[in-house]
Amino acid sequence: MTTRSATAPAGQAGEPGSGDAGPPRGPARRDAEATKAAILRAVRHLLARHAQADITLKAVADRAGVSAPLILKYFGNKDTLFAQVMSFEGDAAALLDAPLADLGRHMVRHVLVSQTEQGADPVLRIVFAPLHGEQGDILRTNFRTQVVDRLAARLGGPDAGLRAELAVGALLGLGVMFGIARGAEVRAADLDDLVARYGPLVQAQLTP
Repeated sequence: MTTRSATAPAGQAGEPGSGDAGPPRGPARRDAEATKAAILRAVRHLLARHAQADITLKAVADRAGVSAPLILKYFGNKDTLFAQVMSFEGDAAALLDAPLADLGRHMVRHVLVSQTEQGADPVLRIVFAPLHGEQGDILRTNFRTQVVDRLAARLGGPDAGLRAELAVGALLGLGVMFGIARGAEVRAADLDDLVARYGPLVQAQLTP
């Protein structure tokens, strides 16, 4: 669902200047898109830590710095909001956006930057699929088709599917250690050093 408005009620959280009578439509649209992106980041963050049934709109709103009514304005209801986050399409596009020869390092850097700067790992929410009931099955299917199968299609040579699963598994392990186990040494390490150390491990599956 894509609902956009340049004139939301005055004082609504997350919409600077939205109470003005006639703000420029371009900047207003950018504000709306930035707010929706913040809401989706908040949901991804919470889904990587809690069961979907335990996540309230208030928790999402607090995390995103907006009001719960604003979430409903943009997404309609909680189910529609979470359905968007169950997709890995956009995350996979960014995660795999590099030439194959340098893809391992790119993927490692993307995971680390996403966690440190955006507070959300692009793929880590798959770890919590068992917590989400029927939605977990949707999450698994999307993960397989949008991330693993998409990566496998780029790989040459034998066992492309297996190598794709092993490469993504290595990324998930890094994400768990960094974002969930919160390993002190990993979190204190220089990002470039982590990429230099871990990138070749992932790359070994991509270009054996």
